[in-house]
Amino acid sequence: MSAEVLLDVSDLEPPEPLVQVLEAAEQLKPGQYLRMLHRREPCLLFGNLDDNHFSYYQRKGTVSAVEVFIWHEKDDEAAAAVQAIVGVPIDTSG
Repeated sequence: MSAEVLLDVSDLEPPEPLVQVLEAAEQLKPGQYLRMLHRREPCLLFGNLDDNHFSYYQRKGTVSAVEVFIWHEKDDEAAAAVQAIVGVPIDTSG
């Protein structure tokens, strides 16, 4: 099973990106992470992720305007996979 679940919401209008990302994040299995591509920073997303016990890492200017990597808190396997992609330490303390 691939660790990455890719979701490109770049062409969707609000609130559809937020709805789709939260639904996809809830479906993540241990070791999986969601890689969301968007045309702008999804400001409302981060509070929702915090409230629902997800970790995330955002980076700009790579594949799309914004990439957000999302995984379940304390999922060390998913965090390590994201860390390997982004090349920076990922805090797994939850």
